Amino acid sequence: MVFAVQELHIEFGPRVLFDSLSFVVENGERIAFAGQNGAGKSTLMKCIVGVLEPDRGKVLMPKHTQVGYLPQDGIHIAGSPLLEEVIGSVGNVVELQGRVDEMSARMQQLPADSPEYRELIDEIGRLELILHDRDAASLRPRVESILRGLGFSSDDFSRDCGEFSGGWQMRIALAKLLVQEPEVLLLDEPTNHLDLQSQRWMEQYLRHYRGAICIISHDVALLDGLVTRTIAFHHGRAEEYAGNFSFYLRESKARKEALLHRAKAQQREIAKTQEFIDRFRAKATKATQVQSRIKQLEKVELIEVEQDDAVMNFHFPPPPPGGHTVVTLEKVCKAYGPITLLKDFDFMMAKGDRIAIVGVNGSGKSTFTRLISASEAPDAGRVQMGHHTEVAFFSQTHADVLNNEQTVLECVEAAASRETRPLVRNILGCFLFRGDDVFKKIGVLSGGERSRVALVCMLLKPANFLIMDEPTNHLDFQSQDVLQAALAEYPGSYCIVSHNRQFLDPIVNKVLEFRPGLPPRLFHGNVTQYLETVEAEQRRLQAGQSGGGAAAQAGSASASPLPSGNRRDLRRQRAQERERRARILKPLQKELSEVEAAIALRDERKAQIAAELEKPENMSDNQRLMELTQEFQALDRESEALFTRWEELSTSIEQQEAAFRAEDEAAAE
Repeated sequence: MVFAVQELHIEFGPRVLFDSLSFVVENGERIAFAGQNGAGKSTLMKCIVGVLEPDRGKVLMPKHTQVGYLPQDGIHIAGSPLLEEVIGSVGNVVELQGRVDEMSARMQQLPADSPEYRELIDEIGRLELILHDRDAASLRPRVESILRGLGFSSDDFSRDCGEFSGGWQMRIALAKLLVQEPEVLLLDEPTNHLDLQSQRWMEQYLRHYRGAICIISHDVALLDGLVTRTIAFHHGRAEEYAGNFSFYLRESKARKEALLHRAKAQQREIAKTQEFIDRFRAKATKATQVQSRIKQLEKVELIEVEQDDAVMNFHFPPPPPGGHTVVTLEKVCKAYGPITLLKDFDFMMAKGDRIAIVGVNGSGKSTFTRLISASEAPDAGRVQMGHHTEVAFFSQTHADVLNNEQTVLECVEAAASRETRPLVRNILGCFLFRGDDVFKKIGVLSGGERSRVALVCMLLKPANFLIMDEPTNHLDFQSQDVLQAALAEYPGSYCIVSHNRQFLDPIVNKVLEFRPGLPPRLFHGNVTQYLETVEAEQRRLQAGQSGGGAAAQAGSASASPLPSGNRRDLRRQRAQERERRARILKPLQKELSEVEAAIALRDERKAQIAAELEKPENMSDNQRLMELTQEFQALDRESEALFTRWEELSTSIEQQEAAFRAEDEAAAE
């Protein structure tokens, strides 16, 4: 056992969060805390770590147990270089060695076959591994590896921690926890500030983590890949499920259906018993049986089935009609001081595009949203909105400009149009403002609640182009599902900055990737397909580097003195091998180049058509407009087929090159 919660009771005013909550966490477990926003998950973590005191009950934890806690936000570190700060966070080696010595002495007094003896052996082994990792020779490379995995570059290592923004501050805090390797990790929404690559790295790292992990997250992919047990909180109670988050969703539904079935059966039995009592109450011959049935009813413990919170649906207001081109960027440049984010960037977004904007923090994603929403001007170049493009923009900073004196309802009604005002109460309910919550003043709301109010204000605006910067950060799973379903049926175009793969995959058809120091790249397909493409690129790059090393080794070996006849045979064999490999690879590489050229030609023609569609003479000519639109759609379909073929060829080349490397390695052995 690493810790246990016993009879925990927590309440805020009249609201009871937990009543007699008890559970045990064993070493190495991966546990998800699930439940709607406000169910008490974060509060529970604060009680476990000692930040909050429960009203009753306690948290039992063995002596010397280290607990690492990552809150959702609120961390700021400054005053020391990044690398030194993370290295310096590692605990005292002398203290750990003292614990090992103390346990070793206790072992001498115990029978070798006792359970406590075996537990001490396991604990000493674990601590000695930590001592080994904290050795100066192995600590620095491990710290550097963790920092790179979380998205920091080598140039960042010497920067003062105070120079990093809020999202990067949370990454620093996470790096410190991972380096310290406490027996228990408590992680509250750890992926909120991570890009996709860092999320995937962290998921892999946590899978091999030696201690126990308790996690709160809205990232279903992370929870499904990591956790083996789920504790769900609802109306002050907790239920345990021996599986990941998807298992919890299925099992909780099954449990609810079984309970409902039992409750209905009980009600039928009660009705039959009551019918017997009412029928024979006046008959003296049945008096004993009637009294027996009355006592029977009094002893019945009614099965209560809690009503689920009503699931409401939201539909975007009908967007105004717009032109074919949504927005165009021509030779756009944008920099902040010495940091250049965009340079001579050309981009065109067409009607029907549903784009996910991804990339590491600081690469220019939010800047791009401000440029295409006309909230900010480029340093050079031009951002041109399409004909009749109407923009609705959600930014995290919009929550900061809300009127603190207004109620939630007043604020949203002020943002709504005459057509959307009747939808206000419904959409507020979809995003967790129900009952009297709508009468709260904006000034008393938490940061997450303010962000949701700003999102609702944006969603009520009729628009044909939506721009959203991290819209799901403060939404529970139910609200995410509502927004996702609304976007799936939305007839307009949108760009969404998000790292929530589960949310984005079903609703986007393109991915725009931002990279520090490099121009953005556009990928066709959803986020999972984009990640697979990028990872295949990385494997090819690594294979090329390792192939270069193998070639260098081969060259070195050929420099060894050999008899002239052997050298001639070796050269002939190598020449024949090169020819064989060329016969296999060259046709694939040639076709790949042809496919890339075909894609480029279609992209060029699509850009020409987009320009044609904007001309006034074509916009008034319905026949010409139809011809251009049909040609554009045909080109789009051809591009999709070409991209599919490009992926097939790339995979074939990668597999063939891997086979050649395996042959080389076998020959070397």
